Amino acid sequence: MTDVNKAPRSGAQPSRVGGWTRFVTARPRLSLLVALVLTALAVLAGSGVADRLGSGGWEDPAAESTYATKALEREFPASAPNLLLLVDAGRASVDDPAVAAEARALAARLAGEPGVTGVGSYWQAAPAQAPALRAEDGHEALIAARVTGDESAMGRTLDRIAPHYRGTHGPVEVRIGGIVAVRHEMQTVIKEDLTRAELIALPITLVLLVMVFGSAVAALLPLGIGIVAILGTNAVLRGLTAFTDVSVFALNLTTALGLGLAIDYALFIVRRYREELSTGADPSTAVGTTLRTAGRTVLFSALTVAVSLAAMMAFPQYFLRSFAYAGIAVVLLAAAAALILLPAALVLLGHRVNSLDLRRLFRRGRASNPAEAGTAWARTAGLVMRRAPLFALGTTALLVLLGLPFLGVEFGTADDRQLPSTAESHVVQQHLREGFPGSPGGGLEVLAEGRATDAQYAAYKQRMAALPEVVRVDGPLVKGDTAYFTVQPGGEAVGEPAQRLVGDLRALHAPFATKVTGTAAVLVDTKHAIAERLPWAAVFIAVVTLLLVFLLTGSVLIPLQAVVLNALSLTAMFGAVVWVFQDGHLSGPLGFTSPGSIETTLPVLMFCVAFGLSMDYGVFLLSRIKEEYDRTGDHEGAVRLGLQRTGGLITAAAVILAVVMVAIGTSRVTNTKMLGLGIALAVLMDAMVVRGLLVPAVMRLTGRATWWAPARLRRFHDRFGMTEGEREAPGSGTGNGATSHDEPELVTHPGGPRSV
Repeated sequence: MTDVNKAPRSGAQPSRVGGWTRFVTARPRLSLLVALVLTALAVLAGSGVADRLGSGGWEDPAAESTYATKALEREFPASAPNLLLLVDAGRASVDDPAVAAEARALAARLAGEPGVTGVGSYWQAAPAQAPALRAEDGHEALIAARVTGDESAMGRTLDRIAPHYRGTHGPVEVRIGGIVAVRHEMQTVIKEDLTRAELIALPITLVLLVMVFGSAVAALLPLGIGIVAILGTNAVLRGLTAFTDVSVFALNLTTALGLGLAIDYALFIVRRYREELSTGADPSTAVGTTLRTAGRTVLFSALTVAVSLAAMMAFPQYFLRSFAYAGIAVVLLAAAAALILLPAALVLLGHRVNSLDLRRLFRRGRASNPAEAGTAWARTAGLVMRRAPLFALGTTALLVLLGLPFLGVEFGTADDRQLPSTAESHVVQQHLREGFPGSPGGGLEVLAEGRATDAQYAAYKQRMAALPEVVRVDGPLVKGDTAYFTVQPGGEAVGEPAQRLVGDLRALHAPFATKVTGTAAVLVDTKHAIAERLPWAAVFIAVVTLLLVFLLTGSVLIPLQAVVLNALSLTAMFGAVVWVFQDGHLSGPLGFTSPGSIETTLPVLMFCVAFGLSMDYGVFLLSRIKEEYDRTGDHEGAVRLGLQRTGGLITAAAVILAVVMVAIGTSRVTNTKMLGLGIALAVLMDAMVVRGLLVPAVMRLTGRATWWAPARLRRFHDRFGMTEGEREAPGSGTGNGATSHDEPELVTHPGGPRSV
């Protein structure tokens, strides 16, 4: 590249227009028309996608607890009620004749509802079971039932019957709870919050893009790419629901990554396109050069992000797999739109891409300094490399310190406390935790399969009752050769004692086959599934990332640095997750209820997403450093100029993506809030601390050895590697790079604004 004020070097040759460029730019109007038609079809195909998505998916479908749960639902529908009516008698007793009569009438009416089975209540329960359905103060009791069907069918049933039972009925007040109500309310809240997040993020993002580009026309291009990616991903998810379960939480990732990555890629491509225009190139030639340089980097970056997200396919929980589906789709669609639609739009716009400079409204006659942003990053890089050991050790120590709270992480399950404290189902479940003995619904169920005598059942029940942590054992309820017991542990339903009890029950000898389920058993099985597959997922991410970064740089050391530094950049996020969301700090200002634990699958999700985004920024920086090193052969100069050329770009992209994630983090659902705010923190720490301080410090310490590779690997890279920019022998350019890299981060046409 050449300086914006100078002609290209005399030895430079006109860019050749490759086959891909011809394909993209030969019929730009036709390309955009086809894209418009496909987007319209995506809108139709993806309509109503949120109604077909599930709000569960945290359990391992192959686990013992999953098998036992399904068997109990099939054989003993009343054993696992998912709908609870909390009957509040006010100041009266639940045993008052008028209260009892009204409650029995409600239960009888509920039993006649289509899609509802296994109805029981305190007023109909056996004497041994009744105490668990009655509040300790005697003013509240439960009607329990099971809503049948898949999640969509259960939601429709609940929508149909809830208005007829919620509210005042004679002497009682009824609230609706249970797992089906929690999940349905969570699904509704997520849809509402997602709409609000989009309304918050889009206008703020547009303002930031105008500030970055200095042009309203250029600022609209990334939003258009993001909208295409989001709508296309919604259509993909809608299609996947015909074959597999997909989590409603994936919609949040679709919106965040669709906007964030589209903006990243568009920033990179439009910036390079404007640089080429500033050298006097015509729009078609500028697009061709842009696709061969920035376009390669965008494609490479998309692959690295997709690899990190694809690792979640290794896990059996559809909650995690859904984020892989959504993430891979939105990343590839964003890259495809940036590499196909954006070049076509740039060819049509030409120099008009710099039109409508809204920044003039804020300058009020003051001249801007075109090189200020780039110069500041160059000075930062110079300072860091002069004090490389200090910055390397200090930054690493800071990141490790911020991550220390994660050593105290406690894993749990997602429950009603994900919802706002005022949500009806949360209120009901909180009443159960605080006012009912043994927390109804929090016990363990033991499924017994095989022919057995009453004496054998009694002996087994006695052995269970003798186990530590057991408060009470109810049952058995027998149906043919199948029976089940309910075991009530002491303390929290998913606390450590309950989890230990799961292991004790599974190790207990019985004359028949037994399987244990319940909330604590599901948690134990989920943790086991995560722990079993996590090493494979981590190895997959590491190996493929090492390979991709090697293909980008041709170095053996840089890929190792990238993996280690990327992982280090996530420490602040994990530390904050525990300190804020598990320990409850800032729960008041942020408006959530801390359950005292972190949902087991969420750290895996956050790692994969944040690691992928970190690699996204890493690729942008490394590709430019590599280009500078190939051109000059000056290692320190390449690091300095690489940061100068991309520091502002990466920071702008990170800030915009953080805005999108913070908008997602305004959700009233705690897991979504944690995901949005945690990744926003990770993105900012990576862009400003790791890329701005740690990477140049480490690369200064490793020196020219940074670029070493064995001869065989170097030949492999020469044949298959990908780099941004045309290859030149080291030293073929100017020694210090000043003649070709003093231009600002973002350049417009002559006569217009020249930089951010």
